[in-house]
Amino acid sequence: MKKTILLVALILISTVSFSQNVISLFGKANEFFNLLETNKYDTAHLYFAESEQAKITPENLKKLWTTIKARLGNVETIDVLQSRVQGEFFAVTIEGKFERDIQNFVLMFNKSEKLVGLYMPPKAIAYTKPFYVDTALYTEKSVYLQSSNHQLAAIITTPKNITNFPIVVLVHGSGPADMDGTVGPNKPLKDIATGLASKGIGSVRYVKRTVIYPAEFNKAFTVKEEVLDDAVAAIALAKTVKGADVKNVYILGHSLGGMLAPRIATLVPDLKGMILAAAPARKLTDIIIDQNKYAVAQAKDTTAATKKLLADAIKAVEVTRISKLRTTIKPDSIILGLPASYWIDLNAYNQVAAAKASLKKIFIAQGGNDYQVSEVDFNLWKAALAGKTGVTLKFYPEINHLLSPQLEKGTTAQYQVMVNVSEQVVKDIAAFILAK
Repeated sequence: MKKTILLVALILISTVSFSQNVISLFGKANEFFNLLETNKYDTAHLYFAESEQAKITPENLKKLWTTIKARLGNVETIDVLQSRVQGEFFAVTIEGKFERDIQNFVLMFNKSEKLVGLYMPPKAIAYTKPFYVDTALYTEKSVYLQSSNHQLAAIITTPKNITNFPIVVLVHGSGPADMDGTVGPNKPLKDIATGLASKGIGSVRYVKRTVIYPAEFNKAFTVKEEVLDDAVAAIALAKTVKGADVKNVYILGHSLGGMLAPRIATLVPDLKGMILAAAPARKLTDIIIDQNKYAVAQAKDTTAATKKLLADAIKAVEVTRISKLRTTIKPDSIILGLPASYWIDLNAYNQVAAAKASLKKIFIAQGGNDYQVSEVDFNLWKAALAGKTGVTLKFYPEINHLLSPQLEKGTTAQYQVMVNVSEQVVKDIAAFILAK
């Protein structure tokens, strides 16, 4: 067993410094492909760094593009899928939809925004929309969410031919995430947004700040910068959507987003309600320890070496219970990949108490096949909130952390299989929102 299976966390935030203007890189990626498509290979060649220009010629680009189109057909759309820091470079993944198939491309940029690599990864399993989604019943509009001095790509989904519809802001889980909450071929936030739209409910979803501005997270920060500020800005945006009922605005938080939903609700007094999906009721420290124990149990390795490895990992995780700064720990001191300021802030927050004190409608959904946030958390929510007016608690034995139905608990490998969010989960969320 390798040590990398331990210290599994919901909070994988990149601490790599990269000060790229991501929106600029997205533009350059699209421009590059437009040049290929218009046969301007000499100009496209200039997008490469000098060190690479000798390795790839305009003629090479022409041959590559001609071969691709001969195999796949004419281009239909070229869209940016995602971006990530990769060492000292920035990888932008592009989805090319052609007449006969889809092909992804990865463009590697250096810090001067010059290309140093162009790759065509093997075809991944494609996302498929849920059977319960009817695209004829809604429209989607791409916008930018302005949150203080940050600009985040967002999508507003609205039902057709309906006025005064409820609207939901979708809040991500931990770590960098795109607007769809993409994990492998799965897009749970997109499933939820389009599933709800098919039932007459609008939504706003957006790219998480940690994707677009990773360099800002190399210093002391808290969930305020990571989640709260942008969620509040997205709620404000939701209230401006044409046809939306400004008195019927909800937030749906997944995982960490669900944990923080009661806190977000305190910042927006006129919020109608909140949906907590796969939301921890305990401290993240407890969640991470459980994840490590589960990983070891799955490996079925009972050797003394593995037991010691687990014990050492748990000891390292326990340090995250920090509740105040000490002379040896500064706010930006890194503990398990996150600054001390982050742990102190989160450890001072009691999501169960905040939900119990809230006067807003609450829906809590938890899956029995979720190995990241377990039934233990659901039972804590249930013990605190059962019987409270306006609260709905639903336990789904078959769903996992991505809210998709599964035959068993698994590992992260399960997330590489395309399975949409459970229809029943979407139905129940819609019923909760639409209930008078």
